[in-house]
Amino acid sequence: SLTHLTECFFWGGDRSHGENLTVVTHFILLGIPHTEGLQNILFPVFLLFYMCTLLGNLLIMTAGLHTPMYFFLSNLSFIDVCHATVTVPKMLADFLSTAKTISFGGCVAQMFFLHLFACTEIFLLTVMAYDRYVAICNPMHYLTIMNQKVCLLLAGTIWLGGTVHSLALTGMTIKLPYCGPQKVDNFFCDVPPVIRLACTDTYVIEILIVSNSGLISVVCFVVLVVSYGIILVSLRKRLAEGRRKALSTCAAHLTVVTLFLGHCIFIYSRPSTSFSEDKVVSVFFTAVTPLLNPIIYTLRNEDMKQALNKLFGRKVTKVSGSIPATG
Repeated sequence: SLTHLTECFFWGGDRSHGENLTVVTHFILLGIPHTEGLQNILFPVFLLFYMCTLLGNLLIMTAGLHTPMYFFLSNLSFIDVCHATVTVPKMLADFLSTAKTISFGGCVAQMFFLHLFACTEIFLLTVMAYDRYVAICNPMHYLTIMNQKVCLLLAGTIWLGGTVHSLALTGMTIKLPYCGPQKVDNFFCDVPPVIRLACTDTYVIEILIVSNSGLISVVCFVVLVVSYGIILVSLRKRLAEGRRKALSTCAAHLTVVTLFLGHCIFIYSRPSTSFSEDKVVSVFFTAVTPLLNPIIYTLRNEDMKQALNKLFGRKVTKVSGSIPATG
């Protein structure tokens, strides 16, 4: 029957051995803890965060800079917009709803895109560290090394890597049997809280998650720290003005890296254990960090501020030019 085939698909096998089990069709999101009665306050706050995230990152994407660094920065802004859109609109809708449910397919889609954009961003931050290394340690050959073909190849590679990572993690999750518990202890579907609902031993899957997500985060973080250690050593030989500008750019990148990878290491290095702080960290990760990225980069980078000033200047000029003279 169709029901039997559906069960076989979700369970990854034939459940015809007399087991009276039910296939879960939806999950219930428990949301952010200790926020009962605060929905009318939280909704406009997070809506404002989300709108500012969209505006700030779209401004960076349309700033009109054409260097390798800003090619990657535009990719980062695009990922941040997508990353926030995966979780925040659903969270906003749940603030206004009593039934905080999500379909099984919707939950799977949320997990897939969440890990796609998160892993791609980790790889992108690592590539951006390499870009800064080349720019600071080998400035005479920077544009030759980081030419358009190399930038496109690196961008394609990080997106491919994020896709493979997300497919592997989501594939392992949906192959588990889900037969009863439906309450996801978070405000969005993520792999650690979802696999805790499986009706089977998930120890092997948890080890694979640590090996996958946790290891990627830790290794990339170590690579980034080593890269910036080399950069800082090389800056000792620079003149004060060049050193100040390079340090400002590196500080902005390191701040973003710390905020982003700190969450990944905190959550995915021990998926079998749940802390009350997990939800607070997840809120910051999904709703606040994508907003902080454009603020950090624009406030600490003179080139970006000049580009945005030119962008706004052109818009003001066009608006003023379209108004007919009077008097």
